[in-house]
Amino acid sequence: MTTETRMPLIGEPAPGFSAETTQGPIEFPGDYEGHWVIFFSHPADFTPVCTTEFMTFASMQPEFESLNCKLLGLSIDSTYSHIAWLRTIKEKIEYKDMKDVEVTFPVISDLTMDVSRAFGMLQPAASTTQAVRAVFIMDPNAIVRAILYYPLSNGRNMQEIKRLLVAMQLSDKENIATPANWTPGDKVIVPPAGSCGTAKERVEQPAEGTQVLDWFMVLKDDPTTPTEN
Repeated sequence: MTTETRMPLIGEPAPGFSAETTQGPIEFPGDYEGHWVIFFSHPADFTPVCTTEFMTFASMQPEFESLNCKLLGLSIDSTYSHIAWLRTIKEKIEYKDMKDVEVTFPVISDLTMDVSRAFGMLQPAASTTQAVRAVFIMDPNAIVRAILYYPLSNGRNMQEIKRLLVAMQLSDKENIATPANWTPGDKVIVPPAGSCGTAKERVEQPAEGTQVLDWFMVLKDDPTTPTEN
């Protein structure tokens, strides 16, 4: 018999919870009000793939903080196990150009599996005791904005997670969309025309700085890119 789980969907409020972490007790979402949050789970401490992920996230933490984003990890292990693992990472593990890496973002101890179940991080077909590699990105209002799932065997691409965060923040600020493989500085997509009149006007009288491919597809420069004088 398995326990039914349902992950929160994009656009829904993220489940609230209290938890013990490597940085002390936390309350979500209260302690994270006004911040974006990248909440990610990993299968277990002292595992090689997770070690590379935590080192990479920790190395990039200043980059995420500059984007008003907090990192929050989880696994179904005790706080003592987390601490021992994170100390080992700092004292013994060197990977690529990363060495003496200290993980300072909170890592949740979820021995009861309550938080994992609330976020649908336990998938019986994959494992009954380990959380899969899930990533939830929540906005400053604790609304789920993106969900990524990876298998136990393959590590995440943290640069892609950062790219997605930047793209969502830009979309919110400028009311635009981003095309495939977008990176900062690339052209962005103007929202589709909402009427026949607007569609005709866009084609016949393109706005300055836009690239009209057709009535439904209009591009413009990334508004955050400095313009040359």
